[in-house]
This record gives sequence, C-alpha cells and structure tokens, in this order.
Amino acid sequence: MGKGANRGEGATECEAPMPTFSWEEIQKHNLPTDKWLVVDRKVYNITKWSRRHPGGHRVIGHYAGEDATDAFRAFHRDFDFVRKFMKPLLVGELAPEEPSQDRGKNSQIIEDFRALRKTAEAMNLFKSNHLFFLLLLAHIIVMESIAWFTIFYFGNGWIPTIITSFVLATSQVQAGWLQHDYGHLSVYKKSTWNHVVHKFIIGHVKGASANWWNHRHFQHHAKPNIFQKDPDVNMLHVFVLGEWQPVEYGKKKLKYLPYNHQHEYFFLVGPPLLIPLYFQYQIIMSMIVHKHWVDLAWAISYYARFFVTYIPFYGVLGAILFLNFIRFLESHWFVWVTQMNHIVMDIDREPYRDWFSTQLAATCNVEQSFFNDWFSGHLNFQIEQWGCWPKGGVGFVLRVSTSLGYMPILRPHFWYGSCFPLHFPFTSPSCTLPVGPALSQPQPLAAERGGSALVSTLCP
Repeated sequence: MGKGANRGEGATECEAPMPTFSWEEIQKHNLPTDKWLVVDRKVYNITKWSRRHPGGHRVIGHYAGEDATDAFRAFHRDFDFVRKFMKPLLVGELAPEEPSQDRGKNSQIIEDFRALRKTAEAMNLFKSNHLFFLLLLAHIIVMESIAWFTIFYFGNGWIPTIITSFVLATSQVQAGWLQHDYGHLSVYKKSTWNHVVHKFIIGHVKGASANWWNHRHFQHHAKPNIFQKDPDVNMLHVFVLGEWQPVEYGKKKLKYLPYNHQHEYFFLVGPPLLIPLYFQYQIIMSMIVHKHWVDLAWAISYYARFFVTYIPFYGVLGAILFLNFIRFLESHWFVWVTQMNHIVMDIDREPYRDWFSTQLAATCNVEQSFFNDWFSGHLNFQIEQWGCWPKGGVGFVLRVSTSLGYMPILRPHFWYGSCFPLHFPFTSPSCTLPVGPALSQPQPLAAERGGSALVSTLCP
C-alpha cells in the first residue's frame, strides 16, 4: 500500500496498475506545498494546479487530505467536463480495504445525502426557471427607474432623496441576491453564460467584483463557519465568535477591543461599515492587486452610470454622499440576513465533518414566507444551498431531509436577525438558538428505509 506515492502531477488514468493509498498516507498531504485530495475514491495531487483552479486556490486547498466528493459535486455543473482537467492530476486511488470517507465520517448520512441529491436530479429540480430570474432582473431595473424618476419629478429635497435612497438600497440588495445565483452557476447549464451574466450584475449593476465574490463565497460554502477557512467569520479582531475563539483570546491575553461590550458596539461598527468601508476597500484593492481588469471595467461602468445619473441633481460631493448613504442602508439589510442564517450557528476550528453535516451544523433556515423569500433572496433556505442548486427546489429538500430526521428544527422567526449581538459570548444567552438533534446520534437511514423512501416521501 502506498506504492507510487512519489508520483507527481502529470499521471494519467490509463496507466495500470493504479497505486493505492491509505487515508493515513493521504492525510499527510495537507500542507501548503503538498496537497492531495480524494474524489470518488480517486486520489489527486493538486499542489501546483490549485493555483490555476478557476474557483481559487484556497477553496480547493481547504480539502487537502480529505474526501472532497460532495464538495466537488456541489460546485460543478458539468462533471464530465471538469474531470478532463483532473486526469493529469491523478496519482492513485484508495486501497480496497479503505472506507470511502475519511476521519470516521458517518457513511450512512453521506449515503442518504447522495441518494437525496440523485432523486432531486431525477426530478429535474436542478433545472432553473429562466423566466423567474428574468423577472427578478426586471424588478431591479424597475426600482432603478423609479428612483431616478422620483428625483427627476420631485426634485432633490430631503423627502425625495430619502425615498430614493431606500428604493436604490432595495435594488442593490436584490441585485446582490440575484448575482449570488449566477455566481453559483445555478441558472444556465453552461458555466460560461452564468459567468457572463454574473459579471454584468455584480459589476455593472452593483459596482463590485465577480472574482472577489467567488474567492470569498466559495470558501464560505466549502467550509462554513470554520476559522481560517471561512472568510465570513474573519472579524479582524473587532468581534470574537463561537465558543473557542473567546477562550483562545483569553489565553493569549488578546485585548484589541473590550469584547465584553461587543454586543453594545456591534450596531455602531458592524452594519454601518461592512459594505460602505470594508467591502469597498477589499473589492477595489482585490481588483487592482490581482489585476482583474475585466472586473474593474465593469465596476467603473457602474460608477460612471451612477454619477452621470445623479451628479446633475446633487453635484459631485452630494452624489458621493448619496452613494455612501445607499451603501449604508444596504449594509444593514445584508448583515441582518447573513447573521440570522449562519453566524448564530456553530463557529469553530476544523471539525472534519461530512458535507451535509457541515451544512446542518453551520447554517440554519429562517421561516418561509413570500416576504422572507424576497427579503433574503431565498437565503432563508440556507441549509439547502448546494452550490449549483437553483431557487425553487429547496422546498423538496426541506421536506425529504426532515422526514429522514436530519433537518434540525431550526427555523427561527425572521426577527431573530435583530438578536445577533446577544448571541456573542459574555452576553445574555436569551437569543441563542437551538441546534436540533445531535448529528452523532443514529438516524433513520436510506439503507434501513429502502431506496424508494426518498421519492415516496414526496410522492406518497
């Protein structure tokens, strides 16, 4: 076992016999300079190629030394096309006596999850409704038009300006939810079309960068709420999250801020500054430093359109202040949604869970309604975000996974978003949400229920 371990990138699948490896050997290759991962029991050396990975080197590197099968399927639409790029990276396969899962992950949970996905695919639930997404874009354009007409017709007084600011903030938030779907490649079958429309919406409609978003967001879904892997829980020493981080800060005597008062200064720092200051700085620096000139051109087109539209009414300085006030409003909305569907959940170091268990532990759903769906861009179904999963089929997954006993009873009210600061350590636990049944407990499984259980649950 382990023969051929010195093979590098460049091997081909047609070579025989295939070297075999144990999980113990594979797990040693989880260093920045030495990365292997497993997909469908095949072992790949991604050390050099990860720098060319279209989704970014970090997201694929986070699975070094692990089984990445479900993550691979979640992030790619055309498996056969992607496998062409994987062939030269093949170095072997798991030894026959080795389990398909690493680190003692629950094989029965993984089996149920994959059966659920196959059922959803067979029912065409990964097929998107193009008219639905077209209407979403149309209602954003309508809001942009209403905003301009309000200022044009009523003038630039305080009341028209405030009304217009809220309308434009709403359109920006909705554009953010819409670009999210194209960024996940969940609308069109061809990745190219998803990328083109994604750049248009996030660049021309929002003034942001597609590459910056991909780099951050794919990591978030690959390893949600895991320190040093999920950028969304990197609080830059402004806040401490979860149960482990405050203890670690205490041991190391890290006192950047009075964290025992973070629930009090949160509203002064978090929502007001996230998008107008932190994200804008990150986006601009990312495009320049990494030379994402196409993204920069799209972003410039947004700012050109905005200032050409509103400088005649407000002047240069007034238009800049107007833009930042819109970002200020948008930031509060964005923080509200993101804090209520994953920040309140488990935040810790790498626990090495399987894909499905990771989503259950790190994300939660919020009660469903027409308004909540629209307000959150369907991110109230946070658990069911399977990368390329389009809006529309999440209700199916919710019903079936609940019937299997895996979905935690965690659909808090929409207003839980306002309780976020109280979830921080050292504060009142009054808004701490229940986490549902422990994932380590035995659950009713497909192997015990029969393969048809998933379909019959939906279609009795």
